[in-house]
This record gives sequence, structure tokens and C-alpha cells, in this order.
Amino acid sequence: MAEPHKQALTGKAFLGIERSLTGQMWRDRLDDAARAQALAMVQEWALPDTLARILAGRSVMAHEAQVFLEPRLRDLMPDPLVMRDMDRVVERLVRAVTDREAVGVFGDYDVDGACSVALLVEGLSAAGVPCRFHIPDRLTEGYGPNRDALQGLVKQGMQLLVTVDCGVTSHEVITEIAGAGTDVLVLDHHQAPEILPPAYAVVDPNRLDDLSDLGHLCAAGVVFLTLVALYRALRQQGYWTAQRPEPDLRHVLDLVALATVADVVPLRGLNRAFARQGLQIMRQRQRIGLRALIDAARLNGPVEAWHLGYLLGPRINAGGRIGDAGLGARLLLTTDEDEAERIALQLDALNRDRQVIETSMVEQGEAEALRQVGLDETRGHVIVTAAPDWHPGVVGLVASRLKERFNRPSFALACDDKGLATGSGRSIAGVDLGRAVRQAVEDGLLLRGGGHAMAAGVTLRQESIPAFADYLESVLATSVEKARADQGLWIDAAVTAAGATPSLLQAIEQAGPYGSGYPDPCFVLPSHRLMQVSELQGGHLRLLLRAGDGSTIKGMAFRAAGKPLGQALQDQRNQTVHVAGRLSIDRYGGGEKAQVQVVDIAKPV
Repeated sequence: MAEPHKQALTGKAFLGIERSLTGQMWRDRLDDAARAQALAMVQEWALPDTLARILAGRSVMAHEAQVFLEPRLRDLMPDPLVMRDMDRVVERLVRAVTDREAVGVFGDYDVDGACSVALLVEGLSAAGVPCRFHIPDRLTEGYGPNRDALQGLVKQGMQLLVTVDCGVTSHEVITEIAGAGTDVLVLDHHQAPEILPPAYAVVDPNRLDDLSDLGHLCAAGVVFLTLVALYRALRQQGYWTAQRPEPDLRHVLDLVALATVADVVPLRGLNRAFARQGLQIMRQRQRIGLRALIDAARLNGPVEAWHLGYLLGPRINAGGRIGDAGLGARLLLTTDEDEAERIALQLDALNRDRQVIETSMVEQGEAEALRQVGLDETRGHVIVTAAPDWHPGVVGLVASRLKERFNRPSFALACDDKGLATGSGRSIAGVDLGRAVRQAVEDGLLLRGGGHAMAAGVTLRQESIPAFADYLESVLATSVEKARADQGLWIDAAVTAAGATPSLLQAIEQAGPYGSGYPDPCFVLPSHRLMQVSELQGGHLRLLLRAGDGSTIKGMAFRAAGKPLGQALQDQRNQTVHVAGRLSIDRYGGGEKAQVQVVDIAKPV
């Protein structure tokens, strides 16, 4: 199956736009080879031209098109035992099932952690294993397994401990727990150190000696494969009977899809099948907790991939950020409708509180970032911001906003009264933040740190912040310069307001789901008059565009007010412009019409 699109930067400027009104070059996503593949898809499979362009622009070959459009687990599932140590994990879990050992599950406090915990607890419980789980409080316990929590699970009678979405760097605490006689299994996906903790088994497709080529999985994907292998082993032993039938693991793909999209892992290969088939399960609204969360989020119409990352995921995360970290997992596991509604409404309220906190912190962070990079944004390759009054549970979101605003790796750190700073970093494509953080830990600049290429978490002494910032600048400057030089806005095709038809939107949807490593299609509406620009609450701009034939299309520019895009839109009111954006369905008022989510604007050449 095709890899994510990695086109060489030789493409021509789309519509001749070498510099838009926000300073971006518009690049044609299809080079000559991709255009030839798109033509072959049209001729061989009778695909609509736009659909063929979307696929070819993402390195899908003509002979792969039909399989790619309908990814199935049966075609893409590997043997779980290809992952290092999976055989030991399965052997130990089989023993826990047959001996009815109680299992304690320890997870991370984000969406992937909550889904991983729910998957494993639900999967083991269906096999007759008594389970308890613990998700740490972000403020009082911090990230990863801690001594008190694991010892607490042991005191509650848990005979086997499993860490999910964490644990691969927890050498000290696992050494202590394992040394006291309790077996620990680690199911993780984060980049692993050379020396692994002394657990009974460590399954992590990103450990250095794992050759499975599954490093793109999120933790929930790893847990799902673990359950596949466990159920198969139990089947071979004759464990499943008419009185104790084997559960259908396809029914838990809703959790795998939610984690896969929300954790922003590449939507390629197996992950694409997880997302596609998991969305189909989710649309059936069978899981009581997710049904309640969908209703609390006031989600209209069928669940789409972007809803997982922008509506459902943030609400589950809100518990771990500023509330009870265990709320998300309890919601996903509950079979009580009243409890589901109560938790979903609580998470929805926490998410609103989080948004207020985030807005204030982002304003402070942007002011500090402007001081570092300058008004012309030419200085500094990495942004490092910190403040004593920032909420530790929201710094990751601030880092993400700074990365989006300034287009460079960004860190946001919350400082406490004990002289420590804890925070998160987010990177841009082509800059490996996780590797830099791991090296900083080895060099003694950080007390703790880890992550992957696009995101990382750190803990350091406050007096070390300037040295950490200097270190990042020195080791990442070259890769940041290259990544920024290689960037541009990749355009799939041009379309008019009249051409944004239901059939076009169906073709776009057919090529989905979209996400990390498989970007949403971006279209240009050429030479449309910008008729209306009005600001809405939250800094969003509502637009109306009219083509030369009189047809119109509505648009939205999210969080654009006061930003370069928003200013450009205001300045070009009543002018004829090229508008770049993503097409979506506007279901407001019960109908279904196309609208464009504007990401850039340019003057016709």
C-alpha cells in the first residue's frame, strides 16, 4: 500500500501563485507522474477525475486504487506476533485468563490512553478476567507509571500489571515493582530508549529492535493487536465455547478509530483500515458512552473523521487536562445510560472551561513568541515559552497553537512553586522533536522527557529553560530551515462555486478518511468575488464568494480574525481573488450544501 505523499518540491506554482497574501507558495500536488496515474485511474476504473487526482496526489498507484478506496482489515492485518515480545505478552495474558488472575491496567491521561485502557479492560473482562484500571492525575502524579499508583493496584489484589500508552521509559518504577514480585507488561508506542525497563515483556513497535514496521500505530492499535493474538491463543486452547463465545473484536474498532485519529498517527496502511471501519461502527451508535458524548457535543449528521479530532477527542481529553483523568475511560466502558449522560455532560462542561483557559494562555504565549521571532518572523527556529500561572494540562494545546501560528517547533511550559517547569512541544513536518528531547535527557538538560517526531513532553528545572532553548536552537536550526523552505500550500485542483456539487463532495468523502500523513484535499476557487466578510464569536470569519457565472458558495475562516489570513480577507472585500480551502458539507438548517473552509487567499496573477 502507498506511503504518505512525499512529492519532491519540483511542482509548478498553482495558477502561478508564488506568494499568496499570507506569504505562501501554492504548489500543484500532482507532478507529471501523478497526473499520468490519475489518468490511468479514470481510464481503468472509471473513477471521477477529481477522485483520481486526490488519490494520485497522495502517491496511490492506479493498480492500488480500488483496494485503497475500500481498506479492509482482512487484507491489511499483520500477524501480531511480528512485534517483538508479543509472544511473551500473549503467554502471560493466557496464564492470567486461565488462572483467573486479577489484572491492573495503568494508562495515559489522553484520548489514546483512555481508549487503550477501555479496550484492554473490555477485552480481558470478556474473557473472564477481573480488572481494575488507573489513569494518573496530570497535576499530582504526572505522566507515566508511578510507584504509589502501581503499588495501590497491587494492594487491591491485582496480580498482573499492564501499562498502556506509557511505560517504555519507566525504568525505575518498573524495576521496583517487578523486583517485589509482580509481573509488569508494557504496551506502548512511543519512541523507546536503548535500555528498556525490566518488565516481563515490552511490546512497542518503536523499540529499537522491533522489525515489524508497525511504528505508525497508536497505543490503541497495539492493544487491539494484542487482543487479536490473545483471543487466537485462547481459541487454539479450546477456551471459547458455546457457553463462553469468543467476542467479535470488530465491535471495538470504534475505540481504535477514535484513538488513531485523535493521536494524529499517520492514516496509512492498517491505520487507514482502523479509521475507516471504526467510523462505520461508531455511526451505528452502539457504544453507550460514545453515543452520549456525540449527543453532548451536539454533533449533527454522521460521524466523520474530523469530528474525532476536533469534537470528541478534546472532550475526552478535557478530563485529563483540567478535571478527573479517569472520566474518559469510565465513559467508554460504561453500560449505564444515565452514567454515560452524566459523564458526557461533565466532559462537555470541562471542555468549555478548558477553552477559556486556553484562550488566555495562547494570548500570553503569542506575545512571548513574537518577542522571540520578531514581527517579521525571521528570527529563531524554535519557540520556547513559559509562565508560572499556566495550567499544566493546557500547555500542549498552547504549543500546538504557537506551532500553527509561527510555523516552527514550539514548547509551552508551566512553572510551579518548586522550581520545576513541565510542558509540551509540538513540531512541524520534517523536524524530529522526540529525538532532540531524548538527547536532551541524556545530556542532563532535562529531568524527564520523551515523545515522538511531532510531539514531546518535558520536565526540567526553571533555571535550565534558557539552556534548553539554546540547545533546541542549535540542534534543530538546520532541519527547521529545510522544513520551512520545503513548505507550501499543496493544491489538488481548481473548482468553481457551481462545480462544488454533491457528487464532488461524495468523491472527496470516498477517498477519506483524512488525517496525519494523508491530508485533506485542498481546492482553489479561482477568480471569485469576495462579497461578504463578517466576524463571528471566537474570531471566526464568515464569507460569501461569487463566481463569474453568478453562482455563490459560503465560506468560513476559522480563528482568522486578527491573523494574517483574516486581515487579508478583510482587505480584499469586494475584490476578485483566488481562494484556497477545503470543501465540506454545511448541514445548517437541515439542508446539505457545499461550503469552503478557507486556508489562504491570493490575488490573480
